[in-house]
Amino acid sequence: MRKYIVLLIAAATAGTVCGQQLQTSSMYDLQGVFHNPSTAGVQNIAGVSYRAQWNGISGAPRTTTAFGSFELPSLKIGLGGYIYNDKTGPTSRTGVQLSFAKHIPMANGAKFSLGIEARGQQYSLDRAKLSATLGADPAIGTSENRFVFDAGFGISYTGKRLQLGASVSQLVQSKLNFYTGNFNTSEQARLYRHYFFHGSYKWNVDGTTTITPNFLAIYLPNAPTEFQGGVRVEHNELFFWGLSLRAKQSFMLSAGIHVKKKFTIGYAFDIYQTPLSVFDAGGNAHEMLLRYNFSK
Repeated sequence: MRKYIVLLIAAATAGTVCGQQLQTSSMYDLQGVFHNPSTAGVQNIAGVSYRAQWNGISGAPRTTTAFGSFELPSLKIGLGGYIYNDKTGPTSRTGVQLSFAKHIPMANGAKFSLGIEARGQQYSLDRAKLSATLGADPAIGTSENRFVFDAGFGISYTGKRLQLGASVSQLVQSKLNFYTGNFNTSEQARLYRHYFFHGSYKWNVDGTTTITPNFLAIYLPNAPTEFQGGVRVEHNELFFWGLSLRAKQSFMLSAGIHVKKKFTIGYAFDIYQTPLSVFDAGGNAHEMLLRYNFSK
């Protein structure tokens, strides 16, 4: 059971998620409303992704996501969302996020958007796996499942080249309350607000090549701020490759192809520097993406 304790400590202190309760992705900007509900409808897409982290360790995080984003031009609104399953050792989360965005047209075809999101999340804890090592420790709770609701808000600007946005998730900070015994507890498990700031700029180098620098910053109280920045190069709307850095954590390499400018197949590989690679040679991550673009 020691491996589960290592995984939980790593996830809570530094790993890929830097103590975050919401999953992230090396290809987040290709998945619609992944971090900002106001971007619903900016892309007309649907797809799935699968991410395997710390692949050299049994019980390491595995995340499967199905996503979609659609625009209703006549109403100047966007709809989107995703469903996911995220499992790490004895813990798992299954949830759905639904987004609604209002688009305000601006000059030169740009949009200013306001968005809201609703979240439903099922948190599960396999107490049997933990009890074998921890016994009847009340810290692991008396319940195995909790379903909670929460909400979020976001704003964004999307032009032909520039996109900037900011959002906050888990505004309500719903309580999980895994423990229902008679002990008096001074602290309770809950969801915590996550603040996201993101941007990108599409630079048309020539008639066939575009370079898109991008960044993502994630902040939540009592955890290190995560910063991810990189660049993606796309050739003739046929294939792309990218290089990114997640500060003090990992390097990320990505590549993909566009089939008839509609169907995208993408792959990302993360090379971790901390924390798990210090202890284990398998501290890397793989991510696969399949996406269909409905736009003309």
